[in-house]
Amino acid sequence: MSLQPPKQLEKLRTALHAKAKASPGYRFYVLYDKLHRWDVLVHAYERCKANKGAAGVDDQTFQDIESYGERRWLEELAREIQDKTYQPQPVRRVWIPKPDGKQRPLGIPTIRDRVVQMAAVLVLEPIFEADLQPEQHAYRSGKSALEAVQAVEKLLDRGYTDVVDADLSGYFDSIPHAELMKSVARRVSDRHVLHLVKMWLEAPVEETDERGRKRRTTANKDERRGTPQGGVLSPLLANVYMRRFLVAWKRLGHRERLDAHIVNYADDFVICTRGHAGEALAAMREIMSRVKLTVNDKKTRRATLPDDAFTFLGYTFCRQYSRRTGAAYLGCRPAVKKIRKLCGDISEWTDRRTCLRDVSEIVVKLNQKIRGWASYFCLGPKVRVNAIVMRHARRRLRRWLCLKHKVQDPKHARFSDPYLHCQLRLLPLDALAQSLLKAKA
Repeated sequence: MSLQPPKQLEKLRTALHAKAKASPGYRFYVLYDKLHRWDVLVHAYERCKANKGAAGVDDQTFQDIESYGERRWLEELAREIQDKTYQPQPVRRVWIPKPDGKQRPLGIPTIRDRVVQMAAVLVLEPIFEADLQPEQHAYRSGKSALEAVQAVEKLLDRGYTDVVDADLSGYFDSIPHAELMKSVARRVSDRHVLHLVKMWLEAPVEETDERGRKRRTTANKDERRGTPQGGVLSPLLANVYMRRFLVAWKRLGHRERLDAHIVNYADDFVICTRGHAGEALAAMREIMSRVKLTVNDKKTRRATLPDDAFTFLGYTFCRQYSRRTGAAYLGCRPAVKKIRKLCGDISEWTDRRTCLRDVSEIVVKLNQKIRGWASYFCLGPKVRVNAIVMRHARRRLRRWLCLKHKVQDPKHARFSDPYLHCQLRLLPLDALAQSLLKAKA
């Protein structure tokens, strides 16, 4: 299926964006009928299907929908939306391990709810895109995490070396509903759309305990805060609410008074100043208190480069030295934690417990990891890091091959580099990184 929106849908989105851009104070009052338009729903379904994802609380999969009949399924859903009988189902909660040993909650709506939320995104996104600030790089077409990293590099190069490395406590789970709905209603006055958004925010959460027992809670509704990570609409809502902080930062005069510039990606952001990080930190805390968000005191800190260093979006910014001239400069490099995480993933996939798998499956998985790493960690010096990663990958793959084939070869000489790369097709990270860099250029 093509993920390019049909012409009529693209025309609608363009018109909504143009109107929002031209009239910053305009409120859109007729939007609900767009949600059950056939082209909108079909494209929303295609987007959700392309993203795959697990089933929700109803256990319905895309295969089930195909068996039932996709057109029939979409027609029934369109009728529910049109008749205003649509009600969201509970969100299935799973827990994702984090590198620090903690767990992050992830909410998985049903496919039915994902499709309707995606339809809402297709209609609402061009409206709010007109208002999002240039400092916001997450979940936006034409922007990326790498662009945010490069923006920080440019600020450091211009002398903004006194930095606030900020962290918020559970941003997605702590967004207050009342204030978020005000932010949405600032642009949308269609009460039916607002009611949909409120229902999604207050949807119950279903968890399964270790004994397989299911339990439903209504914490979001009871506490009146939180937008579940994993929801299709959540990224857009997170951007809309973070805009409050960024606009307040400018309107209160902190950017000009302190010459302090923010670079934001989702709930991560840094404030780069020229010697005013202490004042910027105090001002940031005050605004966050006003918008009812909590600053993580343990992870929020001031860093003055080049003596200090800080990590943002997987990159560590610090003093570095040119391999060619030896001159010192400020730049970024892959964070040590990320290198260890990648090596840990490689070790996990080449563990003795995977020896029953086919070697091609292992190599495909390793290549996916290597390709993903090369695509994202393409900034800063890479020669030494790439050598560490590839040395680990080759060593682990050789060990795995010896275990699989029960070969007693302490030096693993039987499985040479040419064998791994030419015969098994293990991707060489250096060559891959260079080719991807040329392609992006």
